[in-house]
Amino acid sequence: MAGATQKRRAFYVTTPIYYVNDVPHIGHAYTTLACDVLARFHRLDGRPVRFLTGTDEHGQKVAKSAEKLGIAPQEFCDRVSQSFRDLAAAWDFSIDDFIRTTEPRHIKASQALWQRLVASGDIYLDAYRGWYSVRDEAYWAEDELSDDGQGGKLAPTGAPVEWVEEPSYFFRLSAWGERLLAFYEDNPDFILPTSRRNEVLSFVRGGLRDVSISRTTFSWGIPVPGDEAHVMWVWIDALTNYITAAGFPDTESEAWRTWWPADVHMVGKDILRFHAVYWPAFLLAAGLPAPSRVFAHGWWTNEGQKISKSLGNAIVPGDLVQRYGLDQTRYFLMREVPFGQDADFSHKAMLQRVNGDLANDFGNLAQRTLSQIAKNCDGLVPRPGELARQDEDLLARIDGLLDTVREQMEAQEIYQSLVTLWEGIGLANSYIASEAPWSLRKTDLARMATVLWVTAEAIRQLAILVQPVMPGACGRMLDQLGVPPEARSFAHLGPAGRLVPGTPLPEPQGIFPRIVEAA
Repeated sequence: MAGATQKRRAFYVTTPIYYVNDVPHIGHAYTTLACDVLARFHRLDGRPVRFLTGTDEHGQKVAKSAEKLGIAPQEFCDRVSQSFRDLAAAWDFSIDDFIRTTEPRHIKASQALWQRLVASGDIYLDAYRGWYSVRDEAYWAEDELSDDGQGGKLAPTGAPVEWVEEPSYFFRLSAWGERLLAFYEDNPDFILPTSRRNEVLSFVRGGLRDVSISRTTFSWGIPVPGDEAHVMWVWIDALTNYITAAGFPDTESEAWRTWWPADVHMVGKDILRFHAVYWPAFLLAAGLPAPSRVFAHGWWTNEGQKISKSLGNAIVPGDLVQRYGLDQTRYFLMREVPFGQDADFSHKAMLQRVNGDLANDFGNLAQRTLSQIAKNCDGLVPRPGELARQDEDLLARIDGLLDTVREQMEAQEIYQSLVTLWEGIGLANSYIASEAPWSLRKTDLARMATVLWVTAEAIRQLAILVQPVMPGACGRMLDQLGVPPEARSFAHLGPAGRLVPGTPLPEPQGIFPRIVEAA
């Protein structure tokens, strides 16, 4: 039944841990925001939730960056890691755990995973001779490279590569091709969107090579158990963070039983291979469950141009918030394109969303309803009379939104859930326009009170449902409707939480002001 919230299993969502080579940019904010929306939604839906983010602090690139600044790698990591914590606070991300790969708990977990892989026979010692990208912290095969036009070679990411020869431990990835394909077939929703799944299937069917998983030419990393001349490849170290935060290596703990396997690993499409091929192979080889899903979202461009340092066109998260407001920015990023696709940021599109969807549609609906109540109902929640068919129809449609949105959010269709909710806002706007309580004030006060109550009740439910995307703005809207904090979960949707007639309401204030900018 819509509005009824049953006891449901725990929900564990993760961002990739962010590499500490630079300050946070729009891509970091976007990924973390999507996870925050999912975490908030499932908390409101009555599920225990764990939302993990953090920083990836080992590897050759970090060591070189610290050396360039003349400071120790740990000091460099401390500085940059804090900037990601600052982003989380500034954007009101509801994180439950912030992990750093330099923490003792993570070093312990990474070494325990390594030992499991040794015991399974999937690790062997050899020598690596091939191409390595420091920027990507990744190995690339000869047939994946392109010429840079200056005698060098580039990885598919555009990063320069260098020839590396050193002793190395290898993971027998080549032995996992058929088993991975069987895993994907048994778990068709493991990789979303579907287009990304097809990319992974094509890659695995093309044949897998064993992958080097240790380095000896630098020391800033987690030592390999039993052979400290080697440090772990940064990716096997980084991927392990997801199980570290779930209680590994104590697989008998309550934390492990509660949180693993993760429900969603949210990643950018550029690191899908590591999460959808290497990571399940590592876990299954170690006798551990794979995560339930890897969702790979697209990239942002800026006014039609690829974002790059050379163009100097980075989108700074803090600048967007200062210019448009936090909730407005959160809404735009989740609403502009279907989640998973590439997207283009433009200030024109941002203004259209802020002034159209927010100020005109949702904001005006709330403002004119609450203003009518303040003027004509003594500032109290109106007392409805007998409901007409059109009143019941609107409430039934609004009461039914949760079932649709829940299904969409289970598939990480955040954009589509907002489309659904704005259809509900459209229904409420059409209802109040056709019923015209401002005219009823002169002819039928009882009917006016009913219309205003029905509209206010629709706004209450819509504000509760939009909370995961715009928690601050929706919180202020619910304040103005007299809804107490303890009555804002999905358990209070529908008849379970109807507005109580006679409840005093504060003076209405606009929630989404229009933004006027010179052309």
